[in-house]
Amino acid sequence: MGTQGWAEHDGNHSIEHENQQEEARKIRRLQMMMSMVMSVIGQDPDLTIEEASEMAANAKRAALAMFPDKELAYDLIYKPRLQRLMNERYRLQ
Repeated sequence: MGTQGWAEHDGNHSIEHENQQEEARKIRRLQMMMSMVMSVIGQDPDLTIEEASEMAANAKRAALAMFPDKELAYDLIYKPRLQRLMNERYRLQ
């Protein structure tokens, strides 16, 4: 194989590692953003239902900007949580 083969392997490995780290950072950023949005919706006594709905829509847009091909995952993970929170907060049916 020689040293060139090892160098290529190490280069690919470090790029893959960087990609994984970036993906992990984006996931943490998304989780933090969704946690903050849900906290505000659940706790801000002055927040109107319209403002809460706009926050939820903006959060979805931001999430899909970070993860463009993951709308199904968003709809399975975060949409039900937001809907449940909105239902509880604003006594919706």
